[in-house]
Amino acid sequence: MASSSASQTPPLAKYLASTEKKTRDKAVKNLTAFLSDPDRPHISNHEMDKLWKGIFYCFWMSDKALVQQALASELANILLSIDHNSASFEFLGGFWRTIVREWEGIDRLRMDKYYMLIRRFVNASFRLLMRYDWDSDSFQTYNDILTTKGGPLCPDDNRVPMSLKYHLGDVYLEELNKVLTWDSEADGESPPRAPLDTLIAPFLTLLARTPSNHTFDRVMSTVLEPLIQSLAAVGSAEPPSKKRRRLLGNEISFVADNSCISNSRTADRSSMLQALLKQVFSAASEQDTRDSNRRRLYKFWKSNLEDHDDDDGTRRDVDGS
Repeated sequence: MASSSASQTPPLAKYLASTEKKTRDKAVKNLTAFLSDPDRPHISNHEMDKLWKGIFYCFWMSDKALVQQALASELANILLSIDHNSASFEFLGGFWRTIVREWEGIDRLRMDKYYMLIRRFVNASFRLLMRYDWDSDSFQTYNDILTTKGGPLCPDDNRVPMSLKYHLGDVYLEELNKVLTWDSEADGESPPRAPLDTLIAPFLTLLARTPSNHTFDRVMSTVLEPLIQSLAAVGSAEPPSKKRRRLLGNEISFVADNSCISNSRTADRSSMLQALLKQVFSAASEQDTRDSNRRRLYKFWKSNLEDHDDDDGTRRDVDGS
């Protein structure tokens, strides 16, 4: 009889959490080798959470900036060292469950390095999705990790700290832009475009169902508004206003240049803009959308639909016709 996954998973957690740096470094190398082994046994969520408990405290005890940066990159890149995307997403799921569970215990002096760790994992997650050509099954798994119970963007889980949702919104488009910028400058065939509608779906779910006005405002200002304005600004005859330039800067220019709408792979910016506004309307129309959020989403949709007419001066209907 085959042994259980618990008995076959090496006892890395205690070495990852060792007070000795050499022991921790060796444990990280062994962890990477173990998770990258295509013949390793399946790891249950319980066992993955035990591993991540050790990884969390391994990072907790890294105490120099360069060491922290290198370790954050090494841990995030484990996602890409695993051959099977299902195993990569199991590792990513363990990361987010652990971050949500341990977040409130992170002291002020350590918070910045965990912000950095999250950035690295958001970036690596996008690179993982791009490696699989942004395919719908991988995206569904990724979005489920973010939005289901225990995920950082779950609107119904009171355990998720607002500051964690805020930070994820703050870095999401920035890290996507970095990934698309990197690949757009690489040699060879251009990569498939990133499907914007699928990428922002978790945030629209949060906007529709969050009970917090502060969370709604933050996600609007860091995700939805910059994205809509970026799509509208590209190719506009008029230069963006000073306020818009300050809001957009150059942070997400490659997002507008290297994205599409998933169902048609449409890459025309005007069509992408209209499709995203239609998606906002659909989110507002959902039965489980909170009434106060519904009104605000409709207002945002209507305002932007009026602001961004078609080039010929006629406005599209909500169904995109």
